[in-house]
Amino acid sequence: MAKAAVQFACTECGYSAGRWFGKCPGCNAFGSLIEEATAASAPRAAAKPLLKLVDVSAVEAERISTGVPELDRVLGGGLVPASLVLVGGEPGVGKSTLVLMALRTMSTRRRVLLITGEESVAQVSLRSERLGGGAGIEILTETELDAVCATIEQELPDVCVIDSVQTLYSKDLGSAPGSVGQVREAAGRLLRVAKEFGVATILVGHVTKDGAVAGPRVLEHLVDCVLQFEGDRYHAHRILRAVKNRFGSTNEIGVFEMTGQGLVGVPDPSELFGRTEAGEVGAAVVCALEGTRPLLLEIQSLVAPTDLAMPRRVGTGVDPKRLAMIVAVCSRHAGLALGSADVFVNVAGGMRIDEPGADLAIALAIASAARGVPVREGWVSFGEIGLTGRLRAAAQSERRLEECAKLGVVAAVAPTGTRSRSAIVVREVETLREALRSALEPVSEENPRK
Repeated sequence: MAKAAVQFACTECGYSAGRWFGKCPGCNAFGSLIEEATAASAPRAAAKPLLKLVDVSAVEAERISTGVPELDRVLGGGLVPASLVLVGGEPGVGKSTLVLMALRTMSTRRRVLLITGEESVAQVSLRSERLGGGAGIEILTETELDAVCATIEQELPDVCVIDSVQTLYSKDLGSAPGSVGQVREAAGRLLRVAKEFGVATILVGHVTKDGAVAGPRVLEHLVDCVLQFEGDRYHAHRILRAVKNRFGSTNEIGVFEMTGQGLVGVPDPSELFGRTEAGEVGAAVVCALEGTRPLLLEIQSLVAPTDLAMPRRVGTGVDPKRLAMIVAVCSRHAGLALGSADVFVNVAGGMRIDEPGADLAIALAIASAARGVPVREGWVSFGEIGLTGRLRAAAQSERRLEECAKLGVVAAVAPTGTRSRSAIVVREVETLREALRSALEPVSEENPRK
Protein backbone atom coordinates (compact mmCIF):
# COMPACT_ATOMS: atom_id res chain seq x y z
CA MET A 1 0.00 0.00 0.00
CA ALA A 2 1.36 3.40 -0.99
CA LYS A 3 2.15 5.91 1.68
CA ALA A 4 -0.65 8.36 2.43
CA ALA A 5 -0.02 11.84 1.09
CA VAL A 6 -0.58 15.04 3.02
CA GLN A 7 -2.57 17.92 1.62
CA PHE A 8 -4.15 21.13 2.89
CA ALA A 9 -7.89 21.67 2.45
CA CYS A 10 -10.02 24.77 2.95
CA THR A 11 -12.75 24.46 5.57
CA GLU A 12 -14.91 27.02 3.72
CA CYS A 13 -14.97 25.90 0.09
CA GLY A 14 -13.14 22.54 0.03
CA TYR A 15 -10.19 23.76 -2.10
CA SER A 16 -7.16 21.50 -1.61
CA ALA A 17 -3.48 21.99 -2.37
CA GLY A 18 -0.19 20.28 -1.69
CA ARG A 19 1.12 23.13 0.46
CA TRP A 20 -0.29 25.59 2.97
CA PHE A 21 -1.59 29.05 2.01
CA GLY A 22 -2.45 31.85 4.38
CA LYS A 23 -5.23 32.90 2.00
CA CYS A 24 -7.34 30.31 0.20
CA PRO A 25 -7.03 30.69 -3.60
CA GLY A 26 -10.55 29.32 -4.02
CA CYS A 27 -12.67 31.56 -1.74
CA ASN A 28 -10.11 34.15 -0.47
CA ALA A 29 -10.70 33.17 3.16
CA PHE A 30 -7.76 33.70 5.55
CA GLY A 31 -6.43 30.92 7.77
CA SER A 32 -8.95 28.36 6.52
CA LEU A 33 -6.54 25.72 5.14
CA ILE A 34 -5.86 22.82 7.48
CA GLU A 35 -3.66 19.77 7.06
CA GLU A 36 -5.22 16.40 6.31
CA ALA A 37 -4.00 13.02 5.16
CA THR A 38 -5.38 11.38 2.04
CA ALA A 39 -5.42 7.79 0.96
CA ALA A 40 -3.31 6.59 -1.95
CA SER A 41 -4.85 7.17 -5.34
CA ALA A 42 -6.52 4.23 -7.10
CA PRO A 43 -5.51 2.98 -10.58
CA ARG A 44 -6.95 4.92 -13.49
CA ALA A 45 -10.34 3.58 -14.58
CA ALA A 46 -11.26 2.69 -18.13
CA ALA A 47 -13.47 5.01 -20.16
CA LYS A 48 -17.21 4.23 -20.32
CA PRO A 49 -19.51 4.48 -23.33
CA LEU A 50 -21.54 7.68 -23.75
CA LEU A 51 -25.31 8.03 -23.96
CA LYS A 52 -27.52 10.56 -25.69
CA LEU A 53 -29.90 12.39 -23.43
CA VAL A 54 -32.86 11.80 -25.75
CA ASP A 55 -32.33 8.04 -25.48
CA VAL A 56 -32.59 8.04 -21.67
CA SER A 57 -36.03 7.07 -20.34
CA ALA A 58 -36.69 8.69 -16.97
CA VAL A 59 -39.48 7.35 -14.78
CA GLU A 60 -40.36 9.47 -11.75
CA ALA A 61 -40.31 7.28 -8.66
CA GLU A 62 -43.07 7.40 -6.08
CA ARG A 63 -42.11 9.60 -3.16
CA ILE A 64 -41.92 8.27 0.38
CA SER A 65 -44.21 10.18 2.70
CA THR A 66 -42.51 10.97 6.00
CA GLY A 67 -45.82 11.19 7.86
CA VAL A 68 -44.97 14.76 8.92
CA PRO A 69 -47.00 17.06 6.63
CA GLU A 70 -44.81 20.13 7.19
CA LEU A 71 -41.67 18.14 6.36
CA ASP A 72 -43.30 16.66 3.25
CA ARG A 73 -44.23 20.17 2.12
CA VAL A 74 -40.64 21.41 2.32
CA LEU A 75 -39.28 18.28 0.61
CA GLY A 76 -41.70 18.78 -2.27
CA GLY A 77 -44.07 15.93 -1.48
CA GLY A 78 -41.91 13.47 0.44
CA LEU A 79 -38.56 11.69 0.23
CA VAL A 80 -37.34 10.61 -3.20
CA PRO A 81 -35.87 7.06 -3.23
CA ALA A 82 -32.07 7.00 -3.58
CA SER A 83 -31.85 10.68 -2.61
CA LEU A 84 -29.45 12.23 -0.08
CA VAL A 85 -30.91 14.89 2.23
CA LEU A 86 -28.90 17.08 4.62
CA VAL A 87 -30.65 18.56 7.68
CA GLY A 88 -28.72 21.30 9.52
CA GLY A 89 -29.50 23.51 12.48
CA GLU A 90 -28.34 24.93 15.79
CA PRO A 91 -27.72 22.55 18.72
CA GLY A 92 -30.96 21.80 20.54
CA VAL A 93 -33.24 23.16 17.81
CA GLY A 94 -34.87 19.75 17.29
CA LYS A 95 -33.09 18.05 14.35
CA SER A 96 -32.91 14.63 15.98
CA THR A 97 -36.48 14.95 17.24
CA LEU A 98 -37.74 15.76 13.75
CA VAL A 99 -36.06 12.81 12.03
CA LEU A 100 -37.08 10.44 14.82
CA MET A 101 -40.71 11.48 14.44
CA ALA A 102 -40.48 10.87 10.69
CA LEU A 103 -38.87 7.45 11.22
CA ARG A 104 -41.55 6.47 13.72
CA THR A 105 -44.31 7.15 11.18
CA MET A 106 -42.50 5.58 8.22
CA SER A 107 -41.64 2.43 10.21
CA THR A 108 -45.29 1.35 10.12
CA ARG A 109 -45.12 0.66 6.37
CA ARG A 110 -41.43 0.64 5.43
CA ARG A 111 -38.11 -0.56 6.78
CA VAL A 112 -36.16 2.26 8.41
CA LEU A 113 -32.71 2.39 9.99
CA LEU A 114 -31.24 4.94 12.40
CA ILE A 115 -27.44 5.07 12.69
CA THR A 116 -26.36 7.26 15.58
CA GLY A 117 -22.86 8.24 16.57
CA GLU A 118 -23.71 10.85 19.20
CA GLU A 119 -26.18 9.09 21.50
CA SER A 120 -26.47 5.65 23.00
CA VAL A 121 -29.32 3.27 22.26
CA ALA A 122 -30.79 3.96 25.71
CA GLN A 123 -30.87 7.72 25.08
CA VAL A 124 -32.61 7.30 21.74
CA SER A 125 -35.08 4.88 23.31
CA LEU A 126 -36.01 7.38 26.02
CA ARG A 127 -36.64 10.09 23.42
CA SER A 128 -38.66 7.68 21.31
CA GLU A 129 -40.91 6.80 24.25
CA ARG A 130 -41.48 10.48 24.95
CA LEU A 131 -42.52 11.00 21.33
CA GLY A 132 -44.98 8.10 21.35
CA GLY A 133 -42.87 5.01 20.72
CA GLY A 134 -40.97 3.64 17.75
CA ALA A 135 -41.07 -0.14 17.86
CA GLY A 136 -40.44 -0.52 14.13
CA ILE A 137 -37.23 1.56 14.06
CA GLU A 138 -33.98 -0.40 13.72
CA ILE A 139 -30.99 1.30 15.30
CA LEU A 140 -27.21 0.97 15.14
CA THR A 141 -24.57 2.86 17.12
CA GLU A 142 -21.52 3.10 14.86
CA THR A 143 -19.07 5.77 13.73
CA GLU A 144 -16.71 3.79 11.48
CA LEU A 145 -17.58 4.63 7.87
CA ASP A 146 -16.80 1.22 6.37
CA ALA A 147 -19.05 -0.52 8.90
CA VAL A 148 -21.87 1.95 8.30
CA CYS A 149 -21.76 1.51 4.52
CA ALA A 150 -21.51 -2.28 4.81
CA THR A 151 -24.56 -2.34 7.10
CA ILE A 152 -26.63 -0.28 4.69
CA GLU A 153 -25.61 -2.46 1.74
CA GLN A 154 -26.46 -5.65 3.64
CA GLU A 155 -29.75 -4.58 5.27
CA LEU A 156 -31.03 -2.39 2.38
CA PRO A 157 -33.54 -0.27 4.35
CA ASP A 158 -35.97 2.00 2.52
CA VAL A 159 -34.90 5.01 4.60
CA CYS A 160 -31.68 5.51 6.58
CA VAL A 161 -30.83 8.38 8.94
CA ILE A 162 -27.22 9.24 9.91
CA ASP A 163 -27.03 11.29 13.11
CA SER A 164 -24.66 12.93 12.57
CA VAL A 165 -22.36 12.96 9.54
CA GLN A 166 -19.62 14.78 11.49
CA THR A 167 -19.17 11.76 13.79
CA LEU A 168 -18.25 9.35 10.97
CA TYR A 169 -14.61 8.60 10.23
CA SER A 170 -12.63 6.48 7.78
CA LYS A 171 -9.57 4.55 8.88
CA ASP A 172 -7.90 5.32 5.54
CA LEU A 173 -7.65 8.99 6.50
CA GLY A 174 -5.44 10.10 9.33
CA SER A 175 -7.49 13.15 10.33
CA ALA A 176 -9.95 13.31 13.21
CA PRO A 177 -13.72 12.85 12.83
CA GLY A 178 -15.43 16.04 11.74
CA SER A 179 -12.46 17.34 9.74
CA VAL A 180 -12.82 18.46 6.15
CA GLY A 181 -11.44 15.26 4.67
CA GLN A 182 -13.52 12.97 6.87
CA VAL A 183 -16.81 14.80 6.21
CA ARG A 184 -16.13 14.92 2.47
CA GLU A 185 -15.23 11.22 2.37
CA ALA A 186 -18.29 10.22 4.43
CA ALA A 187 -20.67 12.22 2.25
CA GLY A 188 -19.16 10.85 -0.95
CA ARG A 189 -19.34 7.24 0.20
CA LEU A 190 -22.89 7.56 1.49
CA LEU A 191 -23.94 9.25 -1.76
CA ARG A 192 -22.65 6.30 -3.79
CA VAL A 193 -24.38 3.81 -1.52
CA ALA A 194 -27.68 5.71 -1.65
CA LYS A 195 -27.66 5.96 -5.44
CA GLU A 196 -26.49 2.40 -6.07
CA PHE A 197 -28.83 0.62 -3.68
CA GLY A 198 -31.81 3.01 -3.82
CA VAL A 199 -31.77 3.96 -0.13
CA ALA A 200 -33.24 7.34 0.78
CA THR A 201 -30.64 8.74 3.21
CA ILE A 202 -30.96 11.66 5.62
CA LEU A 203 -27.80 13.21 7.05
CA VAL A 204 -28.00 15.29 10.21
CA GLY A 205 -25.31 17.98 10.21
CA HIS A 206 -23.88 20.41 12.73
CA VAL A 207 -23.66 24.12 11.99
CA THR A 208 -20.98 26.70 12.67
CA LYS A 209 -21.40 29.84 14.76
CA ASP A 210 -22.38 31.68 11.55
CA GLY A 211 -25.28 29.27 10.97
CA ALA A 212 -23.72 27.44 8.00
CA VAL A 213 -23.41 23.66 7.86
CA ALA A 214 -20.08 22.61 9.38
CA GLY A 215 -17.57 21.09 7.00
CA PRO A 216 -16.62 21.91 3.42
CA ARG A 217 -19.12 23.60 1.10
CA VAL A 218 -18.71 20.61 -1.19
CA LEU A 219 -20.92 18.74 1.27
CA GLU A 220 -23.89 20.90 0.27
CA HIS A 221 -23.07 20.41 -3.41
CA LEU A 222 -23.03 16.62 -3.09
CA VAL A 223 -26.44 16.15 -1.51
CA ASP A 224 -29.76 16.45 -3.34
CA CYS A 225 -31.54 18.54 -0.72
CA VAL A 226 -30.36 20.86 2.07
CA LEU A 227 -32.87 21.64 4.83
CA GLN A 228 -32.16 24.38 7.38
CA PHE A 229 -33.91 24.08 10.74
CA GLU A 230 -34.15 27.55 12.30
CA GLY A 231 -35.37 28.79 15.64
CA ASP A 232 -34.32 29.66 19.14
CA ARG A 233 -34.15 26.80 21.60
CA TYR A 234 -35.77 29.07 24.18
CA HIS A 235 -38.81 29.74 21.96
CA ALA A 236 -41.51 27.29 21.00
CA HIS A 237 -41.66 27.76 17.23
CA ARG A 238 -39.27 26.38 14.62
CA ILE A 239 -38.98 27.10 10.89
CA LEU A 240 -37.82 24.49 8.36
CA ARG A 241 -36.52 25.87 5.06
CA ALA A 242 -35.17 24.24 1.91
CA VAL A 243 -31.89 25.92 0.99
CA LYS A 244 -31.38 23.52 -1.93
CA ASN A 245 -33.78 21.00 -3.44
CA ARG A 246 -33.23 19.13 -6.69
CA PHE A 247 -36.71 17.59 -6.53
CA GLY A 248 -38.84 20.53 -5.44
CA SER A 249 -39.08 24.22 -4.68
CA THR A 250 -36.69 26.07 -2.38
CA ASN A 251 -39.36 28.62 -1.41
CA GLU A 252 -41.46 26.37 0.81
CA ILE A 253 -41.28 26.54 4.61
CA GLY A 254 -42.57 24.33 7.39
CA VAL A 255 -43.65 25.71 10.75
CA PHE A 256 -43.41 23.60 13.91
CA GLU A 257 -44.15 24.13 17.58
CA MET A 258 -41.99 22.38 20.17
CA THR A 259 -44.14 20.69 22.82
CA GLY A 260 -43.64 18.07 25.50
CA GLN A 261 -44.62 15.39 22.97
CA GLY A 262 -42.20 16.62 20.32
CA LEU A 263 -42.59 18.85 17.29
CA VAL A 264 -46.15 19.59 16.20
CA GLY A 265 -46.84 21.07 12.77
CA VAL A 266 -48.64 24.42 12.59
CA PRO A 267 -51.06 24.09 9.64
CA ASP A 268 -52.27 27.71 9.80
CA PRO A 269 -49.33 29.93 10.78
CA SER A 270 -51.13 33.09 9.60
CA GLU A 271 -53.52 32.94 12.53
CA LEU A 272 -50.57 32.49 14.89
CA PHE A 273 -48.12 35.09 13.56
CA GLY A 274 -50.59 37.63 12.22
CA ARG A 275 -52.31 38.50 15.49
CA THR A 276 -52.27 42.15 16.49
CA GLU A 277 -53.76 44.21 19.29
CA ALA A 278 -56.25 46.89 18.28
CA GLY A 279 -54.86 50.40 18.59
CA GLU A 280 -51.26 49.28 19.09
CA VAL A 281 -48.73 51.82 17.86
CA GLY A 282 -45.82 50.60 15.75
CA ALA A 283 -47.43 47.39 14.47
CA ALA A 284 -48.54 46.51 10.94
CA VAL A 285 -49.66 43.25 9.31
CA VAL A 286 -48.17 42.06 6.03
CA CYS A 287 -49.34 39.23 3.80
CA ALA A 288 -46.03 37.71 2.71
CA LEU A 289 -45.53 34.84 0.30
CA GLU A 290 -43.30 31.89 1.20
CA GLY A 291 -43.29 29.55 -1.78
CA THR A 292 -46.91 28.62 -2.43
CA ARG A 293 -48.01 29.58 1.09
CA PRO A 294 -49.25 33.10 1.88
CA LEU A 295 -48.59 34.11 5.49
CA LEU A 296 -49.94 36.94 7.61
CA LEU A 297 -47.12 38.28 9.77
CA GLU A 298 -46.94 41.11 12.27
CA ILE A 299 -44.23 43.72 11.73
CA GLN A 300 -43.24 45.59 14.89
CA SER A 301 -41.28 48.83 14.95
CA LEU A 302 -39.84 51.16 17.57
CA VAL A 303 -38.60 54.69 16.78
CA ALA A 304 -36.71 56.29 19.66
CA PRO A 305 -34.63 59.51 19.89
CA THR A 306 -30.89 58.96 20.01
CA ASP A 307 -27.81 60.92 21.02
CA LEU A 308 -25.56 58.93 18.70
CA ALA A 309 -23.96 60.60 15.72
CA MET A 310 -24.97 57.62 13.57
CA PRO A 311 -28.52 56.50 14.43
CA ARG A 312 -29.03 52.75 14.47
CA ARG A 313 -31.17 50.80 12.01
CA VAL A 314 -31.62 47.36 13.53
CA GLY A 315 -33.75 44.68 11.87
CA THR A 316 -34.64 41.23 13.21
CA GLY A 317 -36.17 38.97 10.58
CA VAL A 318 -35.64 41.51 7.76
CA ASP A 319 -32.67 42.37 5.58
CA PRO A 320 -30.72 45.18 7.35
CA LYS A 321 -29.70 46.75 4.02
CA ARG A 322 -33.29 46.84 2.79
CA LEU A 323 -34.39 48.28 6.14
CA ALA A 324 -31.88 51.12 5.76
CA MET A 325 -33.25 51.81 2.27
CA ILE A 326 -36.87 51.88 3.52
CA VAL A 327 -35.93 54.29 6.32
CA ALA A 328 -34.23 56.58 3.80
CA VAL A 329 -37.26 56.54 1.49
CA CYS A 330 -39.58 57.28 4.43
CA SER A 331 -37.44 60.26 5.40
CA ARG A 332 -37.15 61.65 1.87
CA HIS A 333 -40.56 60.96 0.32
CA ALA A 334 -42.93 60.54 3.29
CA GLY A 335 -41.82 63.42 5.48
CA LEU A 336 -40.82 61.32 8.50
CA ALA A 337 -38.12 62.85 10.71
CA LEU A 338 -35.91 59.80 11.26
CA GLY A 339 -32.47 61.38 10.93
CA SER A 340 -31.99 61.70 14.71
CA ALA A 341 -33.81 58.55 15.81
CA ASP A 342 -32.96 54.88 16.23
CA VAL A 343 -35.23 52.59 14.20
CA PHE A 344 -35.82 49.00 15.31
CA VAL A 345 -37.90 46.54 13.26
CA ASN A 346 -38.87 43.01 14.26
CA VAL A 347 -40.93 40.24 12.66
CA ALA A 348 -43.04 38.68 15.40
CA GLY A 349 -42.73 34.97 16.08
CA GLY A 350 -39.12 34.61 14.98
CA MET A 351 -40.04 34.54 11.28
CA ARG A 352 -37.84 35.97 8.52
CA ILE A 353 -39.03 37.87 5.46
CA ASP A 354 -36.86 38.11 2.36
CA GLU A 355 -39.32 39.16 -0.33
CA PRO A 356 -39.69 42.84 -1.36
CA GLY A 357 -43.49 42.60 -1.02
CA ALA A 358 -43.09 43.32 2.70
CA ASP A 359 -41.60 46.78 2.13
CA LEU A 360 -44.89 48.64 2.50
CA ALA A 361 -45.80 46.98 5.81
CA ILE A 362 -42.34 47.77 7.21
CA ALA A 363 -42.76 51.40 6.22
CA LEU A 364 -46.24 51.56 7.79
CA ALA A 365 -44.93 50.12 11.07
CA ILE A 366 -42.09 52.67 11.14
CA ALA A 367 -44.46 55.55 10.34
CA SER A 368 -46.90 54.39 13.01
CA ALA A 369 -44.13 54.35 15.62
CA ALA A 370 -42.73 57.71 14.49
CA ARG A 371 -46.08 59.53 14.47
CA GLY A 372 -47.54 57.75 17.50
CA VAL A 373 -50.73 56.67 15.72
CA PRO A 374 -51.81 53.07 15.00
CA VAL A 375 -52.55 51.43 11.68
CA ARG A 376 -56.27 51.09 11.02
CA GLU A 377 -57.71 48.01 12.72
CA GLY A 378 -58.14 44.97 10.50
CA TRP A 379 -55.97 46.33 7.67
CA VAL A 380 -53.08 44.54 5.95
CA SER A 381 -50.61 45.77 3.36
CA PHE A 382 -48.13 44.48 0.80
CA GLY A 383 -46.10 46.04 -1.99
CA GLU A 384 -42.56 46.92 -3.02
CA ILE A 385 -41.17 50.41 -2.40
CA GLY A 386 -38.95 52.07 -4.98
CA LEU A 387 -36.28 54.66 -4.32
CA THR A 388 -38.53 57.32 -5.85
CA GLY A 389 -41.27 56.66 -3.30
CA ARG A 390 -43.54 54.89 -5.80
CA LEU A 391 -44.96 51.45 -5.12
CA ARG A 392 -44.66 48.40 -7.30
CA ALA A 393 -47.15 45.53 -7.32
CA ALA A 394 -46.31 42.36 -5.40
CA ALA A 395 -46.40 38.93 -7.02
CA GLN A 396 -49.51 36.73 -6.70
CA SER A 397 -51.65 39.42 -5.11
CA GLU A 398 -54.84 37.39 -5.58
CA ARG A 399 -53.51 34.53 -3.43
CA ARG A 400 -52.52 36.99 -0.75
CA LEU A 401 -56.00 38.55 -0.69
CA GLU A 402 -57.63 35.11 -0.53
CA GLU A 403 -55.61 34.33 2.59
CA CYS A 404 -56.59 37.68 4.10
CA ALA A 405 -60.27 36.95 3.46
CA LYS A 406 -60.06 33.67 5.39
CA LEU A 407 -58.92 35.50 8.52
CA GLY A 408 -61.49 38.31 8.44
CA VAL A 409 -59.31 41.13 7.17
CA VAL A 410 -61.33 44.28 6.50
CA ALA A 411 -59.17 46.06 3.91
CA ALA A 412 -55.79 45.88 2.23
CA VAL A 413 -53.44 48.65 1.16
CA ALA A 414 -51.68 47.67 -2.05
CA PRO A 415 -50.08 49.31 -5.09
CA THR A 416 -52.20 50.51 -8.00
CA GLY A 417 -53.35 47.67 -10.23
CA THR A 418 -54.07 45.16 -7.46
CA ARG A 419 -57.43 43.51 -8.04
CA SER A 420 -59.47 41.49 -5.58
CA ARG A 421 -62.05 38.79 -6.29
CA SER A 422 -63.02 38.54 -2.61
CA ALA A 423 -65.04 40.84 -0.40
CA ILE A 424 -61.92 42.61 0.87
CA VAL A 425 -61.72 46.31 0.07
CA VAL A 426 -58.44 47.13 -1.66
CA ARG A 427 -57.13 50.68 -1.21
CA GLU A 428 -54.97 51.17 -4.29
CA VAL A 429 -52.19 53.69 -3.76
CA GLU A 430 -49.47 54.89 -6.08
CA THR A 431 -46.93 56.37 -3.67
CA LEU A 432 -45.73 55.77 -0.14
CA ARG A 433 -47.16 59.10 1.03
CA GLU A 434 -50.64 58.07 -0.19
CA ALA A 435 -50.30 54.72 1.60
CA LEU A 436 -49.52 56.43 4.91
CA ARG A 437 -52.52 58.73 4.57
CA SER A 438 -54.83 55.79 3.84
CA ALA A 439 -53.58 53.21 6.37
CA LEU A 440 -52.78 55.31 9.44
CA GLU A 441 -55.40 56.61 11.82
CA PRO A 442 -55.70 60.40 11.80
CA VAL A 443 -53.73 62.25 14.48
CA SER A 444 -56.02 63.12 17.38
CA GLU A 445 -55.79 66.07 19.75
CA GLU A 446 -54.85 63.73 22.61
CA ASN A 447 -51.89 62.53 20.61
CA PRO A 448 -50.67 65.44 18.42
CA ARG A 449 -47.30 63.86 17.65
CA LYS A 450 -46.49 63.97 13.93
